[in-house]
Order: sequence, then C-alpha cells, then structure tokens
Amino acid sequence: MTTERLTLRQLSDNDVQEIFILRSDALINKYLDRNPSKTLEDALVFIKKIKNNSLSYWAIQQKGNKKLVGTICLFDISAELKKCEIGYELLTEYQGKGIMRETVKKIIEYSTQTLGLKTIDAYTHKDNQSSTNLLKELKFKSTDRIDETNSNLILFRLNISNKNK
Repeated sequence: MTTERLTLRQLSDNDVQEIFILRSDALINKYLDRNPSKTLEDALVFIKKIKNNSLSYWAIQQKGNKKLVGTICLFDISAELKKCEIGYELLTEYQGKGIMRETVKKIIEYSTQTLGLKTIDAYTHKDNQSSTNLLKELKFKSTDRIDETNSNLILFRLNISNKNK
C-alpha cells in the first residue's frame, strides 16, 4: 500500500535494527506495556513471529528510502462484529511530521474498503498527548471504557458509516 509520501510493506529481516530501536527506546516505549527488546536477536525473533502470524502488520517507510521509520498493525479483527483494534509506533526522529496521520488514514481506508470493518478501536495512555491528538484529529471519540488491566489506557473508537467515507 502507498500514500503520497509513504509505502506500507511487510516486515523483513533487514528491519532488525529499526525494530530493535522501536522496541527498546525508552521514549518510544514510555506508554507501552511490553517487555523491551534487549538484543538484536530479540528484535529478529519478533520479526519472524510477525512474518509467520500476521497479514495485518506493516512496516512504514518513506518513498525512495528502504529504512523502516515505524510500524502499524490491526489486531483483534472480528469479521463477525466488523471491528478491530489499531496500534502504531514511530521512530522518534520521524515524529511530528504527519507520517502517522497519513499512515492511519490509509489503514482506516483499507479497514473499511477492503476488510469491510465498521469500528476501529485504539487504546492510548492517558498521558500520551500526541496519540490522543492524532486520534481526535482522525475523528476517533474517547469512550468511558478503561482497560481492565491498565487503568491508564483510554479507549478511543472510530465508528465508520457511509457519511464518513
């Protein structure tokens, strides 16, 4: 998939350095509840797991540059309920440049037009103002629902109807 400035592609073993940074950088992981990668081998194990199990996980790269700058994924996809959850992350030096806005818009389009989904959920940490602002800009609405395992996570929901297209 492509946008004006970006290409969304499958992860490759060549992404190991950038995946390691994404999964080990304290600033990027500040609001994420996951065990950080400690070695390049940890990152490679993660890449292999994703490549074997997910068709809904994309590396984000700028056109004309093979280097991964971030990732985006859809998970907990329910064809029956026509809903999914979205997650994303971006290397620090690429934040604040509209890259994730452009990427999320493309994935929303893919989710609705290709997968036929009607609802996209996104949990974000209550202190992650960048993510909150992005979700609000893209018409996600905050809900009263809080993650049962982490009370700092707030659920944002995008309900897609014909008028949103």
